Amino acid sequence: QVQLQESGGESVQAGGSLRLSCVASGRTVGLYFMAWFRQAPEKEREFVAAIDWSGATQYQDSVKERFIISRDVAKNTVYLQMNGLKPEDTAVYYCALDVSLMSTIPTEAADYNYWGQGTQVTVFS
Repeated sequence: QVQLQESGGESVQAGGSLRLSCVASGRTVGLYFMAWFRQAPEKEREFVAAIDWSGATQYQDSVKERFIISRDVAKNTVYLQMNGLKPEDTAVYYCALDVSLMSTIPTEAADYNYWGQGTQVTVFS
C-alpha cells in the first residue's frame, strides 16, 4: 500500500522560505514521477513541480527561479524548497506519485495515482 505524508507547511511572511517534505512508503521515489500540486480556496488543484526517475524536473512558470524540487532516495523523501514566497502561493500543498511509464513528466492531477493529505502553506504580507 502506497502512503505519502507531507510536512513542513506553516504561516510565513512574504519573501520568506519554507521546505516541504513528502515521505513515501510502499514505493521507491527514485523509480517514479513525484510531484507537488497545490490548491487554493475555491480554485482547482494546480501543478507546481515534478521530478522523474532520472532527476529531470519541471515547474509551473510562476514558481520557476523560486521553488526547487529534489529527492533523497535513501530517505524515500521528496522535497519542495520554496523561496521568495508570495501571498499568491498560499494553498494546501499536496505530494503525488505516478507509477505510469509516460515518456514525459505528467503535469495533470489526473495522471497521478497516489496522493498525500496535504500541508497548509500561508503567506502573509
